Amino acid sequence: MTMMSNVIAFQPRLGQPQMRRPRLLVRAARAGLAGWNRRRDLRRLLKCDDLPAAGVALARLRAEEAQLDAVRRERRADYDVHRHILLLIAILAETAEAAPRPVRAPLTCL
Repeated sequence: MTMMSNVIAFQPRLGQPQMRRPRLLVRAARAGLAGWNRRRDLRRLLKCDDLPAAGVALARLRAEEAQLDAVRRERRADYDVHRHILLLIAILAETAEAAPRPVRAPLTCL
C-alpha cells in the first residue's frame, strides 16, 4: 500500500507561481467555483464598493491568501478556514477571468 500525500501543488494558470496547499483546501476551492458570482462575492471578499477589472485584484488576493496560509501553518487559533477557501476560489476565478481568450472569427452568412 502506498501513502498518498495530503498536500498537492496546483498552478492556477501558466505564468502564475505554483501554490502548495492541502488537498482538501484545493478540492473545496475547485468545488466552490461552481457557485462563484464575481459581482457579489469579489466585492464582499475585498470589502469594496467598486468591482475591480479582471486580474487587478489578483495581487491583493494572493497576498492575503499567503498571510492566511502562514497562520494555518503556524496552527494559530485565529485561522479562518472559510475565508481561506473563499480566497482560493477567488484566486482561481480571477486567474481564469484574466486569462486571454481566443478570438473567434465571425460567422458569415451565405
